Amino acid sequence: MKSLPFSKIRSFVVIVALLILAGGIGYQLGERKVSIGLAADKRPVVNTGAPAGTSVDFGLFWDVWGKLTRYYIDPQVIDVEKLVHGAVTGMVAAVGDPYTSFFPPQENKQFKEDLGGAFEGIGAELGLKDGRVVIVSPLKGTPAEAAGVKPNDIILKVDDAETAGWTVEQAVNKIRGPKGTKVRLTLLSPMDSQGPREVSITRNTITVPSVTSWVKPVREVTEISEATEAAGLRARSSDDRIAYIKLTRFGDHTNADWNKAVDNIVALDKDDNISGLVLDLRNNPGGYLDGAVYIASEFMKGGTVVSQVNSDGTRQNYPTDHKGRLTNMKVVVLVNKGSASASEIVAGALRDSKRAKLVGETTFGKGTVQTPFDLNGGSSVHITTGKWLLPGGSSISQTGLTPDFTVMQDGSVSATADAQLSKAIELLVQ
Repeated sequence: MKSLPFSKIRSFVVIVALLILAGGIGYQLGERKVSIGLAADKRPVVNTGAPAGTSVDFGLFWDVWGKLTRYYIDPQVIDVEKLVHGAVTGMVAAVGDPYTSFFPPQENKQFKEDLGGAFEGIGAELGLKDGRVVIVSPLKGTPAEAAGVKPNDIILKVDDAETAGWTVEQAVNKIRGPKGTKVRLTLLSPMDSQGPREVSITRNTITVPSVTSWVKPVREVTEISEATEAAGLRARSSDDRIAYIKLTRFGDHTNADWNKAVDNIVALDKDDNISGLVLDLRNNPGGYLDGAVYIASEFMKGGTVVSQVNSDGTRQNYPTDHKGRLTNMKVVVLVNKGSASASEIVAGALRDSKRAKLVGETTFGKGTVQTPFDLNGGSSVHITTGKWLLPGGSSISQTGLTPDFTVMQDGSVSATADAQLSKAIELLVQ
């Protein structure tokens, strides 16, 4: 079996929690002869033949197509493009893998906008848990957060439509919309005994930088003042300087944004007066695989970041790809149940290479890689082409990464009571 050219196709390790903040490399199909048939209503249908070397009887499909387009009571409402997209969506879904997905043109455009970082929507990340569409996390400063949307909220309805049986793509398509328009979500929190609640959210333009950073003395880190006092930690009174970098995704501009942040930290650490760095990967749903390798390489002195076992049985190792600038800096990584995919690769690589301790909660647990194939007409299909393994050889599929220091933190935490950040800083200055 011929291997897919994985090194030439930009792979994604994106959680099925696609960014609803609004809402690769191209692969061209080879030219082949096409047969032309006629549906019952005489409209031409092209490319009806099965792929070469495939023995499949499409008679049932075309039988239904012909009857539907001829006998349906209101033929004017039939959109043949939607029929094709619906058929492809069903075929892909029949594989039974929630991460293998077909994206019609509009959804594909929105997906790429998500990785670009600017879009229109409510500002929440979605995922699938036990077959239900759930909120992975609302993003800070977005309409979703302002409306009280919480991590792990189950979306029961979008406007008046029940979401049972929906894919994430369907939810994305229904929830996204133009700035200024409203969407109603009926939500159920697993921790709320009072039952479902309804929230109305006005969509807006969401611009989310993929990297934010700062360098401060510990006494100036306001995010931990209340948490440090409550936990009796020593870090609050320290004059040690701490560097902090938060990654929200591994997208189109992440590496460039990261370089600016690291340049600043390195310039401020000329006299080695920074005690350590907190890498915050909480609620980071993933992104590009090569972005994960790039970020992990900044901290590791060589070695394998992640290994990918491909669908043809081959194994491909991804080593560090450049000389890192933070290889001597003490590091603690923050993770939670919203940390998935590419963020789990980075956290797992730094832990396995003994470059960092993990603080927070068990991560989401997505251990597969999707390769995107752009198709004619603007659509795409993302196919699970492999699973990835951490440097130590373990997989985190379904189980996630268990932190070295478990610090639970619910969604009601205040702006000055970040116990996870407080613990991370304590480890850096002790």
